[in-house]
Amino acid sequence: MTTATTATTATNTTPAAATGTAAGPGMCPGTVQAAASPVFGAGLWNFATYVDRYAVDRYGEARSTIEQIELAARVGDISYVDLNYPFTHGVSLGDVKAALERTGIAAIGVTPEIYLREHQLGAFTNPDPARRASAMAIMQGAADVVRELGARYVKIWPGQDGFDYPFQVDYAELNRLAVDGMRDLAQANPDLRFVIEYKPREPRTHMLWSSAARTVLGIQQMGVDNVGVLLDFGHALFGGESPAEAAQLLIDHGLLWGMDVNDNFRGWDDDMVVGSVHITEVFEFFHTLRKNGWEGVWQLDQFPFREDVVDNARTSIRFLKAIHRALERLDEEALAQAQARHDSLAAQRAVQDALLGCMA
Repeated sequence: MTTATTATTATNTTPAAATGTAAGPGMCPGTVQAAASPVFGAGLWNFATYVDRYAVDRYGEARSTIEQIELAARVGDISYVDLNYPFTHGVSLGDVKAALERTGIAAIGVTPEIYLREHQLGAFTNPDPARRASAMAIMQGAADVVRELGARYVKIWPGQDGFDYPFQVDYAELNRLAVDGMRDLAQANPDLRFVIEYKPREPRTHMLWSSAARTVLGIQQMGVDNVGVLLDFGHALFGGESPAEAAQLLIDHGLLWGMDVNDNFRGWDDDMVVGSVHITEVFEFFHTLRKNGWEGVWQLDQFPFREDVVDNARTSIRFLKAIHRALERLDEEALAQAQARHDSLAAQRAVQDALLGCMA
């Protein structure tokens, strides 16, 4: 999921908060004029069907990459998708290009599937050099697809890189393999950007890229300028981070190049509808992005096992539009004064006045 030149990166201009009392159509009270609506996107897996360790027969009939693109288009507000690679069986790159053109959706990223059975002991960190090489081949294939589709990045989620038990691995060697492998991939594709999506655990009990700080340190070790971070809001919650604080850390290091939003109960990566649990923390997260002039795609990363996938996405986007309106309404001066005093209650009142008035 950088400071820089694409729409997924921060700019040098911080939007000014709107003030006043006259509200226009679709705006909440106290707002003069809303800024342009955010651009929304979604991981294509939001529109797939799923298997877990109980419903091994799947929660619905399998859907092809093309069917998933068509469902994303039905949402009505999705401009970008992040695609899994390889595509589903029988789907070619030409088929994907045609589907994206037909639906008017663009690719923002491509996520190589380097976390399946073949790489259950790791991708970059697999103890078998042949498995490491096969993972690298998949990632290189994803890089080629990014070029073909004109996408913005290759998203790396090495979910099997890590460990499960004490004494299972040599930590120094695990880190070396992860850093060296990512460096090699980035250097082999200097024209592309790569984003690492970190997560504390699952499917491993301990994933290597486990936090914002850990990922920053690893990227600094790589010594390359085309690797950044995609911050998944739910992963930050799951890992005990403040998502807003994690975003600020990444922005301060010029490494917040993309983000995904969802929600959970902190005990698991539930990938629920945005704002279904942590409304205030979602608002703080987007306020932090706005305060820093970060203007990127607001990406959904959700797994609606039992819900209608189109309605699920629409419900999240409905909430995100309310968050956007609330950012326009927020009394930035009152909030800044409260924060300067570390006055938690005054800060909460400013946030509640903005947030709760925009939920209609």
